[in-house]
Amino acid sequence: MNFYRTTRLMLSGAAFFSLAGSAFALDGTDLLNKINAAYAAQGGTIAAESVDIDGTTVTLKNVTVKPTAGESLPIGQITLSGVEEDEDGGYYIEEAAFPDINKTQDGVTVTAQELTLGGISVPATPGGDTLDTMMLYESAHIGPLKVVKDGAEVFSLLESNMNLTLREDESGFDFDGAFKSMKADLTKTEDAQSKDAIEKLALQHIQGDITMKGAWELAPGTIDISEFAFDFTNVGKLNLGFKISGYTMAFMKSMQDAMKQSEANPNKEQSQQALGLAMLGLMQQLSFEAAQVRFEDASITKRALDYAGSQQNMSGKQMADSLKAMTPIMLAQLNIPELQNAVSAAVNTFLDDPKSLTVKAAPEKPVPFPTIVGAAMGAPNTLPQVLGVKVSAND
Repeated sequence: MNFYRTTRLMLSGAAFFSLAGSAFALDGTDLLNKINAAYAAQGGTIAAESVDIDGTTVTLKNVTVKPTAGESLPIGQITLSGVEEDEDGGYYIEEAAFPDINKTQDGVTVTAQELTLGGISVPATPGGDTLDTMMLYESAHIGPLKVVKDGAEVFSLLESNMNLTLREDESGFDFDGAFKSMKADLTKTEDAQSKDAIEKLALQHIQGDITMKGAWELAPGTIDISEFAFDFTNVGKLNLGFKISGYTMAFMKSMQDAMKQSEANPNKEQSQQALGLAMLGLMQQLSFEAAQVRFEDASITKRALDYAGSQQNMSGKQMADSLKAMTPIMLAQLNIPELQNAVSAAVNTFLDDPKSLTVKAAPEKPVPFPTIVGAAMGAPNTLPQVLGVKVSAND
């Protein structure tokens, strides 16, 4: 949807708008050059028709953002407040405020308010291997968001927030985010089969939150997503997590360079093949450290069993018994007896009393991605042992 593309570009673009002064006059050309130098890493250019400076407040008028492989996107007026020039030639913006969004297309209207970025750092010299050469922001906020179709509200979000905290020793940063009070109205679904399923599963009105927490340690390139949770009322909570290493600044720069080269190649088929090969080569630098998928039931499992059973002319209890009987038969084909027993036991426990189901992968030491690919292609039945996979229920 155009809204998501617009919002993403506006939020990423804001970090590059530091066209104003502090107590001293600023060189607008120098600022714009540094902004675009930083933005070039993501592929694109930023332009403002005019720049008004009033103390430490800057107003950018008729701002447009142009991705490398795309058309210019009009943003509108952006207000930057608390703008300061650093001693090293970089810039700090206390807050960037964006215009509200109100877009209508094909009978769908999307509105969003209170779009801001806070604590934006514009580096003097981007593209290095330290955090002070990156474009960073400390917080991002979107206020009330609504999607209205044919006069009826089908989706809304109270607010979303993202926070990034740089560690004191600049070895990395921690981040967290939340999409609060999401609501979706599925009663307008037109497909008869989907509508029946929605009603049987009691999913006409969905409400919940999405939260995430993580960290990035610069030197080893360790990305640790400890929480990425989807928590919905009367449905359940699905929490995903993973930890990989090798995602260093050098890795990120190589990936960006490969993507820019692909976008610059007019032969799209050739560029996609080259990009695929480049990504395969880069993946060899990454190692898998851990992962987890955990689901905590909040009544959806029983409704799902009842619905699935009704499609087979049986009760939910009979469907559960059928699944328990089928699980070991299906797993036997994978030739993983240890995991087969653990999965069967966990499935039986969960279906008898749905509370939680957890799948963890925690090898004794990091496993290089090429090793995982090799095992998957040559001996897939060894993957659970290679990755240290464990399955449990109601724990």
